[in-house]
Amino acid sequence: MVRSHPGLLRALTVMAAGALVLAACGTGTPSASGSGGGGSASAGEAGGTIYILTNAEQFNRIDPQRAYTGEDLAFFGATIYRALVSYTYSDDTETANTLTPDLATDTGTPNADATQWEFTLRDGATWQDGSPVTCEDVKYGVSRTFANDVISEGPTYAIAYLDIPAEDDPDSPYLSKYHGPYDKGGQDLFDKAVTCDGNKITFKLKQPVPDFNYTTTLGFFPVPEAADTGEKYDSADVVSCGPYKIDSYETGNGGHLILTRNDAWDPASDPVRKAFPDTWQVDFGIDPKIMDQRLIASAGNDAFAIQYGNIQPENLAQIFADPQTTNPQFAGRASSDFDPYSLYLFINVQKVTNEKIRQAMAVSLNRQALLLNAGGVFAGELADGAIKPNIGQDYAETGWATDLFGEPIPPEGNVDLAKRLIQESGASAEDLSIDYNYATSPVADQAAAITKESMERAGFKVNLKPLEPGSYYSVVFDPKKAGDFGVGGWGPDWPNASTVIPPLFTQEGGWDLSQVDDADFNARVKDAQTELDRATQSKMWQDLNKEAALKAWIIPTRFGLTQTIAGTKVQPTYQWAPYGSWPYAEMHVVQ
Repeated sequence: MVRSHPGLLRALTVMAAGALVLAACGTGTPSASGSGGGGSASAGEAGGTIYILTNAEQFNRIDPQRAYTGEDLAFFGATIYRALVSYTYSDDTETANTLTPDLATDTGTPNADATQWEFTLRDGATWQDGSPVTCEDVKYGVSRTFANDVISEGPTYAIAYLDIPAEDDPDSPYLSKYHGPYDKGGQDLFDKAVTCDGNKITFKLKQPVPDFNYTTTLGFFPVPEAADTGEKYDSADVVSCGPYKIDSYETGNGGHLILTRNDAWDPASDPVRKAFPDTWQVDFGIDPKIMDQRLIASAGNDAFAIQYGNIQPENLAQIFADPQTTNPQFAGRASSDFDPYSLYLFINVQKVTNEKIRQAMAVSLNRQALLLNAGGVFAGELADGAIKPNIGQDYAETGWATDLFGEPIPPEGNVDLAKRLIQESGASAEDLSIDYNYATSPVADQAAAITKESMERAGFKVNLKPLEPGSYYSVVFDPKKAGDFGVGGWGPDWPNASTVIPPLFTQEGGWDLSQVDDADFNARVKDAQTELDRATQSKMWQDLNKEAALKAWIIPTRFGLTQTIAGTKVQPTYQWAPYGSWPYAEMHVVQ
């Protein structure tokens, strides 16, 4: 999943120090929510408005097949989207990362080798016009993912997993021989892979996918074909099957997204969402420093507000005694916990082809200075790979700081080792001139200066290439525009490293900023993806993670810790593990 991005919000807030991507994890650090374990939504009362304050000027995507950032998925999944299955609402990380039925009556039934999955839709779910949500609506929503010339940026698990051949025409704009519902090329292939029989939907897969039911939480949302406007289905026209509907959407500084109650929603058909507030109002274009001060003061409507972002570093000491403890006056409304994201610098291996040069870049980096710049102990802890400890069993230490490169790498870097690696590489002066891409902000600008200074100690010449606002994706994914390395970050789409290693280090995975195309690595990834024994699979992911770190396809910087704050009249305020987000479906106004 991409690190948050409601206009590059809770994503690039952290990207400022080095991050970008999506979400879902396992066991976390103790929460400093101060809300008595997050509280119970059952104690909430209906009514009132919850305000969401953000510095973004619009949502990146509202289209249910294109939304792919953690906070957005959490917010819209609690309000206007519904999926076959959802995550459980709980302040306990392990519980929160378990699946629960949503539109389906259970969490799915696989065949013996997990190459086929069936779900039965429950009765009573409706669209905002009162018409029923059907199996065909779910099927149609999934079909939109294949129109990747129209529906871009979203998760592509449907293309990767469904039993439909990949497109073999190198000039085709499509990834699959099925071209989606607009072109309709290969429609028969899709109709064989996804079938409806009354209220039962069956997915036939090209390989065993033992965790496919988790896949259906991303991009498998239903869409009524009659309402679909293709690329334009990304605004106030998005039709709701949840407890709220879009009342108005005005983008830009001072704009708002307003959600009001969907009167056609039947709570008896929805075991997930509590729908306490009458209204949700998202206020765009608010300066993060002003946002903090408004929420700290918690006056007027701000008492009923939450931030869609992070507390600024200069305010952390006022709100928290340490990363696990709020100061008494903020108890019950501030949260500090591991978010789902692993932050790193990616290295484009098509441009930096020499492995020893990449390793020299990695070991020369002053990661401690980057951590301090991002907020010190409040920003998290030094990372050792792409897989984060709170994913659960798939994490194992890579030895990055101890013996991965043959000798210890202290937090401030090992310049002597970097110089030896450069000498062994046989690199020319031209090879040591490297371009660095990053999204600008005060914190990110300082992080860029730290990166430049620390690598130049070893003999590199780092050329800073700051990106224009909103241009990150269009640059880093364009081989002609992308630099040699840059800022990235990723959180698993569900608690399995099948949603970390393949997306980041294979071309098929869809988020390979490092441009890795290693045939042996690809084959081992495929073996891990289809391994049915979970313990064996975990060891395979651990080994692949270690190899990616050793080959310096990325430079791990930190495992992120996130702090957020709410007004005094909103509960509960714990960080919900699947998306590192507020628990929107349980939140209510304190009467």
